This record gives sequence, C-alpha cells and structure tokens, in this order.
Amino acid sequence: MKNSKVFTTTIGGREMSVEIGGYCSHSNGECLIRCGDTVVLTNVTISKSARDGIDYFPLGVDFEEKMYAVGRIPGGFKKREGRPSDKAILTSRLIDRPLRPLFPKGLFNDVAIVATALSVDTNIPPEVFAMIGSSVALSVSDIPFNGPTGSVVVGLVDGKYVINPDTSEREKSRMHLALSGTKDAIMMVEAGAYEVSEDEMLKAILFGHEEIKKIVKFIEKVAKEIGKKKKDIELKVAPKDVEKAVHKYAQTKINHMFATYDRAEREVREDEAMKDIFDHFAEIYPNNKNDIADILYAMKKEAVRAMIADKGVRPDGRKLTQVRDIWCEVGLLPRVHGSAVFTRGQTQALTTATLGSISEVQKLEGLDDDVFKRYMHHYNMPPYSTGEAKAMRSPGRREIGHGALAERALEPVLPSEECFPYAIRTVSEVISSNGSTSQASVCGSTLSLMDAGVPIKAPVAGIAMGLIQDEVNKKLHILTDIQGIEDFFGDMDFKVAGTKDGITAIQMDIKIKGINEEVLRGALEQARVGRLHILNEMLKALPAPRTELSKYAPKVISFSIDPDKIREVIGSGGKVINKIIDETGVKIDISDDGTVFIATADPDKASLAKAMVLSIACDPEIGDEFEGNVVRILTFGAFVEYAPGKDGMIHISKLSKDRVEKVEDVVNIGDRVRVRVIKLDKGKVDFKLLEKF
Repeated sequence: MKNSKVFTTTIGGREMSVEIGGYCSHSNGECLIRCGDTVVLTNVTISKSARDGIDYFPLGVDFEEKMYAVGRIPGGFKKREGRPSDKAILTSRLIDRPLRPLFPKGLFNDVAIVATALSVDTNIPPEVFAMIGSSVALSVSDIPFNGPTGSVVVGLVDGKYVINPDTSEREKSRMHLALSGTKDAIMMVEAGAYEVSEDEMLKAILFGHEEIKKIVKFIEKVAKEIGKKKKDIELKVAPKDVEKAVHKYAQTKINHMFATYDRAEREVREDEAMKDIFDHFAEIYPNNKNDIADILYAMKKEAVRAMIADKGVRPDGRKLTQVRDIWCEVGLLPRVHGSAVFTRGQTQALTTATLGSISEVQKLEGLDDDVFKRYMHHYNMPPYSTGEAKAMRSPGRREIGHGALAERALEPVLPSEECFPYAIRTVSEVISSNGSTSQASVCGSTLSLMDAGVPIKAPVAGIAMGLIQDEVNKKLHILTDIQGIEDFFGDMDFKVAGTKDGITAIQMDIKIKGINEEVLRGALEQARVGRLHILNEMLKALPAPRTELSKYAPKVISFSIDPDKIREVIGSGGKVINKIIDETGVKIDISDDGTVFIATADPDKASLAKAMVLSIACDPEIGDEFEGNVVRILTFGAFVEYAPGKDGMIHISKLSKDRVEKVEDVVNIGDRVRVRVIKLDKGKVDFKLLEKF
C-alpha cells in the first residue's frame, strides 16, 4: 500500500504539490513535485562515512533530462540519453550554488542530489521545481543542512514583474531572473536581460525574494511535520593543540607572505613559507598534514580579509573601487573573421568571432521549445593560463557555465536574423588568469564581434564584484573587479555585464548565508561605475563595429519566395537545389516561411544562384527573358532549360526569321541561348530565340 503524504501551496498563481514517502525508499530524502503537467522527482543521499584523505566537501548535483518527459525519442544511433546537455549542466549549477554554503563546515561525506524531470509541460519549465525539490528533499532528510531555500524565476512583462512566467510571458519578458535564497537573504542570482536598469534589477530580486520567503515557510512546515531527525555526523575539525601550535609558528610567516603587492613575489614567499611550515611539523604531527593545510588556509584567508577590512588595502594595493589596468587589441589574427584580446591586470582573454550560414546554427535537443541557437559562445581555460603543467581536458561545468553567461550577456545586443542573416560563434581562450575571466570573455567577445563587422546595437562590458564581511563588527566591504585571491578568500562573486544603458546578464554566488538589499544596491551601483570605465577603455581600441566584413567571411544575401514554391526549388530528393549548389558553389538555406539565404565569398556566384532560385520560384510571364541551355532536340523544336528542373520549347519556326529546315542548323544540345516567353498554356512555356552565345 502506498504510504505518502501530499502538501500543496501556490507559487506565482499556480498550485504546486509535494508528495513525500511514496517512492524511492532507500534515499535519505525524496520528494515528487507536481505543477500542472510538469513532474520532477528529487532524491538526496549521503555516504555512511567520509572517504580517506579527503579534504573538501564532495557535493554532487545532477539534473536529469529524460526525453520521454516531452514524448520524444532521443536522437542518435543508440536512441537513449547520453551526456547531459548544456542546459542540464547549467540547471545542475543553479541547484548546487545556493545549497552548498548551507551545509555544515567540516562535512566531508559524499552527498548526491539527483533531480529527474519525469514529465514536462513546456509552458511550466521543470528547472525551478528541481531547485525547490532539492531543498525539500534535503530539509526532510536526515542529512545535516542549514536550509531550507526557495527558488523562483522572475520575468518583466509589460512593466510588471511575473513569478515563473509561462511561454507567452517569457517571449515578451525583458529579463529572465533565476533566484534562490533563504527567508532572510538572497543566496544566488542568475539573469539575462535586455538592458534593464540597476533599479529594475534590484526590484526584481526583491520581488522574487518575497515569493521565496513563502516557499521557505512552506518547506519548513513540511519538514516540521514529517522531516527525519538529522544524523549526528562527526565533522572534521583540526585538533585544538595542532591549531594553537600552527598559529604560533606560522603567523609571522603568513603576515610576511602578504606584505607585498606583487603577485609573483607573494607566490614565492608562499611556497617558501608552506615548505618551511610543513617540514617543521612533519615529525611533530605526522598524521595531521590535512589538518595543518586547513589551518593554514584559514590563516591566509583571515590575513587577506583583515588587510581589506581593517586597512582598506587589497592584496595588489588597489583601493576597494579601483579597476585593474586595461589594454585591448583587435584584428590580430588575419584569417579569422574577427579577433580581439582583452587584458585586465593579469587576466587576459583572446576571443575570436566566426560567421557562418544560417544552416550552421546549433540544433538543440532538450525538454523545452528551443530548437536552434543562432549565437554560440564557447569558453576555454587551458592549464597554462594559471601557470600549471597539466593535461588538456574537455570543457567542464565551469567552462560551460562561463560560456553561457557570456552568451547571455551579448545576446540582447546582436542584430536580428533579418538584418544580419548569419550564425555567429565566439570562442574565448583564457590565456592568462587572475580572476574575473568570464567577464574578460564578455569584453573580448564584444570587441571580436565589432572587429568582425557584426553591427551590434551597443558594446557590452562585464565586471566581477566581491565582498568581505568583517567578522568582528559585521561591516561589509564591496570590492570592484576582484582578482583570484579575493574570489578565493572572499564572501561573494557577483558578476554584472551590460551596456552603458543597462544590465544584460548577472551571476551571483554567495559563500555566507546570503546578502540583503543594502549590499545588493551598493554592489549594483559600484558595478555600473566600473562597467562604464571598462567600456571607455575598450572603445579606445575600436570605437564602433567595422563597416565591412572580413574578406574571408561568407557573404550572405537573403530574399523571400512564395512558401508554396519551396518544394519546387528543392526538387525531388533535393535534386534541384543540389544542382544549383553544384553549379554555383554557394550554400543555400530555405526557411519554412520562404526566406532564402545564400552564402558565398563570391558576390557574382550569389547573384547567379539567386537568379536561378527566383527563376524556379517565380512563374514566367509573357515577355520575360531567360538564359538557358538547350537540353533536348526534336524535329519540331528545341527544349531550353530556363531554370533548374524547368524547360520550355522553341518551335522550329521561332529559331530564326528565315525558314529553318533542320533544328540542328541553328542550335545543338548544350548551346547557351537567350530566349523570350511568347506563350503560356497550362504550365507549358513557348520561347522565341533571341540570341545564341
């Protein structure tokens, strides 16, 4: 007999039900969430003990897309789901980021969160319910967790904020804001927007937080009623005597380490200090190497934070609001369609732009209505960018996340397909890294697109903000343009990208238990000032998009034909269109609405291909003239192919003003001729010969 309990609440005007106890009996916590026809199953489990030698919290989060959820069979040979899509990876990150800071410090047991979309109404996307379900499952489980959190998506439709917008609302919305938080503070922000102001973005976050508070209250009620007692897990904490001894011996060395603004010198001092400290304690505490490493990490963190909080001085000597030195370069790669290098301090991104025909857009296979993606941004960070000698590897979740953020930042300023009929790909190679590489890739992408001649509506720049909370008086210090060490030891990574007129993308991660309105407002304003400074520096390298495309880029022309004629242009099995492509060497794409795209580097070939398509798509009229080849000869006339797959006849009497005894006396098969239409009869075309070439 099924033994479960169902709880219901309303989110954004829709009823959401949470069923617990009927499924997945071996999980530490589970729930089945329904909203309309969208159903998400979430499970959380924890290992019985920590792995030997582990010195970090191994939290694993997976959002599982199942194609059966939308009534589809997966593509490919195997016909089963394979590697997760980029969308699934990004959703896994959305689940992970607000939850991770809420696990107790020192918990090193493996924790796995798996959210599976079982049924999906594309009008009610499953991602936000996977986020809520993860919080519910953890809250009712016996796994130690300092939640719950709530999650929503906020849209801005016709000047009004909307919670979890439906398909029609998403199409009209000026922003897509994914938001998570506790009842007290915001934990995670992920947004794309069409140049919204800082005030509009702040109001959206606060609006979403009000709904989050209701969700948290609902989850607390559920957990109180049926939640399990939390496990008593031994948290890994360094022994007090070891901590005291390390502090006494290492404090002076740690202080010396950060008494320089030069990163290279600091790293030399750090290497020397760490070797000396570990050598010193090797015999004293031979079994506490990981404990000593944890203590030293905390000491370094405390030293950096104290420098900023007490003295207002950052590790490289900058003021809190100061942006690192910037220089930019464009057009450095001759054969690519657009290229740029953006350098900010010791962070450097080389970005290229490639233009392709519309047929080269990315085809997506997922659980939503999106089928194609015209603009793609890919982010790569090789080991040499941080001075490491490691093997190259395929892009991980971090690379995919950073690429998606930059993609979201640039999308609102791209020209429409009608104005600029190209597929566009930018690739950012991070060739030197010291923090804020994702935002360097945003800046580099803007410059490479401009170098490629893409008529973007406005340049976009990105900046990363940080936060240090004074542990004594709880005062918060907002940092502009954080570098690696400030991200590593700080409390916030708040990335903001946009134009001079507004925000296009945001990503925020918090390591403490959330931030309030005052901090958000200050960070957004400080980011705006920094963003404008960076835009000014970028435009010194290239003030506006180039007026001409690279000579190596394909030239694309577009025009429209009657959609009813598409079948004739393509021909049986693609015979007609392939003949045009073979004869001209162009690429041809035809949309369902009759829009034709022709791509080639040769304008003459494009014109010829266009004429051939139009000759098929347009019904001939009396008086029209065509050029074509003689393809058949009979005793009474010659047949001329005036368009691919279409021909008409020149009667022997119309070959010349003079009497012609034999057709071959005037034309032969293969001759190129110019003809004029003189008669139309039920699809048949009669010509008069005008000229033989």
